[in-house]
Parts: sequence; C-alpha cells; structure tokens
Amino acid sequence: MHEDRRGRTRYTLTDPENGGAFGVCAEVEGLFGDSGRGTYELFGWVPRTRVRGWAGGRVWLVPDDEALGPWLLEDAESPDLRRSPGTDSLVLTGLDDCEGPPEGHRGRVRVHDGRRWLGSCREFTRVLPAAEPSAPRLVLRGLAPAERLRAALPKGTRRALDLGEAALEIRDDQGDPLTERLLHSRILAWRPSGYGTELIDLELDGSLCTPVPEYARPVRERWLAGPDTPGAWTGLGTRQRGAWLDLVRERGCRRTPRDRAAGHAYELDGRYITDTPGLHLALGEAVNGPGGYFGGCVAALADCLRGTFGHTAPATLLWRHAATARAHLSRALTPDGDPYDLFTVVLETLADGGMDVTLA
Repeated sequence: MHEDRRGRTRYTLTDPENGGAFGVCAEVEGLFGDSGRGTYELFGWVPRTRVRGWAGGRVWLVPDDEALGPWLLEDAESPDLRRSPGTDSLVLTGLDDCEGPPEGHRGRVRVHDGRRWLGSCREFTRVLPAAEPSAPRLVLRGLAPAERLRAALPKGTRRALDLGEAALEIRDDQGDPLTERLLHSRILAWRPSGYGTELIDLELDGSLCTPVPEYARPVRERWLAGPDTPGAWTGLGTRQRGAWLDLVRERGCRRTPRDRAAGHAYELDGRYITDTPGLHLALGEAVNGPGGYFGGCVAALADCLRGTFGHTAPATLLWRHAATARAHLSRALTPDGDPYDLFTVVLETLADGGMDVTLA
C-alpha cells in the first residue's frame, strides 16, 4: 500500500485564515473511527417493525408531547431486543443532532426512520459512556513540510507548534479537489519518515476533527480513484450510499459545472432508486455525469434547478423505470412523523424548476 502512494500528494495541510500550505503528504492515519455515539435505552419497547441490527441511516425520536420537537440520530444502529424480567427494552445508538433529546423528558417516544414507524417506548434514558475516549491523533505520513512549518518545528514552543485553525484538503488521484476536514492543528510530535529523505511523519491533535465513520472507508477509497463509472454506487446499501452522497455534495461545493443550454434532454436510469440517497445520486448523475451533484435533499434540488449547477430551464427529463422510485419513495415520513409522498414532491419540484419529466 505504501509503495502505491509514495509519489502522490492526496493531502494538503492548509492555513485557511492566512493562506498557503503547511505541507503535502501521501497518506493520513486517524481519519476514520468512532465519533462519540449516543446510546439510548428505550424501556417498554413495542415494535411495529422488526428491528434487528442496522435500523437506518437517520432515525427520528418523536416525543408524544407536541410542545417538544423530534430529534435525530444519524448513523443509527440497534442490536437485538434485550430482555430483562418483566420488560423489554431496545438499545439504540447513533450520532445526536445539534440539539439532542429534550431536557427532562421521560414520557412516551415513537421512533421512525423516515419511511416507517419502527415502534414506541413508554420512556427512555440516555446512557452515559463509561469513560471518555482517548484524544484521537492524526498522523501525516511522508509530509513534505513547507518552509514556514520547517522553521517552526525546531523552536518547539507551544506557540510555534500551535498552527491554529487548519484544513486538511483531500484530492483524488487526478489531482481534483474532493473534500476537506477542518481541525485545530496542534503539533504533538514529528519524526523522519520512511517515505523518503527530507520527509517527516507529523502527528497532530485530532480532538477537534470529527472522524469519518469506518463504514465509509471503502467509499472514500473508491472515490480517490475518481467516480468515472456510471452507476458505481448502485451496489451499495443505504448506509454507504449516504457516505457516497456526502462526497458528491462536498465535491459539488468545490466545483461549478458548466450549465447546459436551455432545452437539453436528460435521461435518468431509475432502476436503483430504492432509497433517498439513491434518488439524489441518480439525479446528480443524470444531469452532471458520474459523481455529479444536483442536490442532496428536496430543498437543495430546488436550488440547483435555479441554475449554476449544470441545468438551464426549460429542459426535459426522461425518467426510466420510474415505478421503482414510486414504489420505494411514495410513503415517507416528516421528522414529526407526518406521512407524505416524496416521489410526488420531487416531481413537483422538478416541474417548478422548469424540467418537463416523462415517466417511462
């Protein structure tokens, strides 16, 4: 693996505030891992759908008290039902949204995944972690330090080694910008690198850098080679499709596709639109080619239809195998649990944006 990467500069440690780069390198360790998942125990769990193992990418917990809003668990998982004498409880883990659960609420909560109600419980508790995880570290292997970094290292003072807010820019193997990770780059250690003379392995404090989930690693590796194959995402499950869509969205924010002339005829392959990420991946590919971005939610789709994202109204879209999306997306739930037809909403959004859709 090291031999394949020695000549590449996929990663650039930059200084967004002052401009310029601290250095470039071939490989980074510590980008993947767990990121402080919340753990909930739902007492008196009454399932409406069998929930074992993977529950869904986005799970909403909806209190019965209408004065309290729902909260979101990203990357949610649930092991099997755990039985104790006289009661059933469900353990659910995931990444809390910015607000988290309402303070002091101990009443009934219903749970859904955006498509179906999974069940309800009479009350819940958030389980505190047994111990704080050790601070993560990022190691930049084979870093070619810029002169400013080379001059700071021998000083060894706290001020010299605190590089401040920094960004780790990631490029694919063609040199095109892919994504970036923001971090507070405090240098912990450095040493000569086995990647070559004049290169170093630089160890940074990664405590302010949210790690990428481990399940997304193969998706990231695939993207580093470039998403040049149509439908490369179609064999993935919803969880990894979501990771693929994250990269599509992040890369889309770093490049501006050339808008096609009005009247362009698009064609969408709808055979694999079995979930919400698949919907937006297929739309992006239809408009802007493999790895193309054209919205990651309905609101973003409406923004893209206004221009500067490859589309100029009016245009036409031939949606092949539309019955697949209709079957999988017609019954959806809002965060509050209200039912709606996502397939129809998308068609209406496309029509409002000047795209005449023919379902085939």
